[in-house]
Amino acid sequence: MLNFTFLGTSSGAPTKLRNVTGLAVQPAGARDWFLIDAGEGTQHQLQRTGHSLRSLQAICITHVHGDHCYGLPGLLASAGMAGRTAPLTLVAPLPVWTWLASTRECTDLHLPYDVHHVDSALQPVVWQSPGVRITAHPLYHRVACHAFGVEVRHDTVHLDTTALRDTGLPPGPAWKALQSGQDLEFEGAVLKSADFVAHQSRRVRAVFGGDNADPSMLQTACADAQVLVHEATYTQAALDKVGPGPMHSSAKGVATFAQQVGVPNLVLTHFSQRHHDDAGQAELEAEARAQYQGQLWLGRDFDAFELNEQGQLRLQHSDRANAGNEHA
Repeated sequence: MLNFTFLGTSSGAPTKLRNVTGLAVQPAGARDWFLIDAGEGTQHQLQRTGHSLRSLQAICITHVHGDHCYGLPGLLASAGMAGRTAPLTLVAPLPVWTWLASTRECTDLHLPYDVHHVDSALQPVVWQSPGVRITAHPLYHRVACHAFGVEVRHDTVHLDTTALRDTGLPPGPAWKALQSGQDLEFEGAVLKSADFVAHQSRRVRAVFGGDNADPSMLQTACADAQVLVHEATYTQAALDKVGPGPMHSSAKGVATFAQQVGVPNLVLTHFSQRHHDDAGQAELEAEARAQYQGQLWLGRDFDAFELNEQGQLRLQHSDRANAGNEHA
């Protein structure tokens, strides 16, 4: 029901194998998709995926720090040059919108489509369309920052054809009328739609975090989520050494929180360059697994995940075989 692909998993600066933050999110089977964060080089990363800028519905920027938004002006410009004319929604804190407006003015950037700003600090529901709902959740960082909860709902209506045949009502427009909720009179009896129609709703929810020094800020957001994607910039030892100034999370802290709230799938991302090589990744993984008993992944660029209607998460595609070691 929901697919997401990592476009960047490095914090602060890109490296040879990891770009800075970007994540493509798409309801399964849909052309429309959403972008969460747009670090420098995001549009180049997108060229290695099947996502079209014409089908992009909204961009959700967690916060104004450059590794999460410096790719935004170029991406918007490229969308215009690719022939986009449909309006686009930008969900972001006000500083992102102010910076973008200044950049557009200073670089003479004219877009052939409208960009509508939704301030993520002012309203909890930042996007809603049939079957899709995106909510914003405040985080604890040096600047205003938000996580985004993405909910996909699929409602189906099942007609009990066996019971209808038993009534003698022939298939055709009358069946469709019952399925649409209308009651019918047939051979002196009233056939009630509710007796022949069953409604079923399936729903999945994933929470995509920005930079955050306190995972417990997401306790309410994660209460009904099947997946949490959260930064784990450091191991706990590295975080203790760096100190509280950067206001990031450790793998231990995130995993402890995920275990406490019972979220069944945890995907870590936004890694410091000191943890990019195999040894650093192994250390982060071991630290998280010591605290968390659910399904755990450490994201890599172009890892593509699918969250199915049963709430099960699986890795669809990965470039892990070609990842090798990366030394920062």
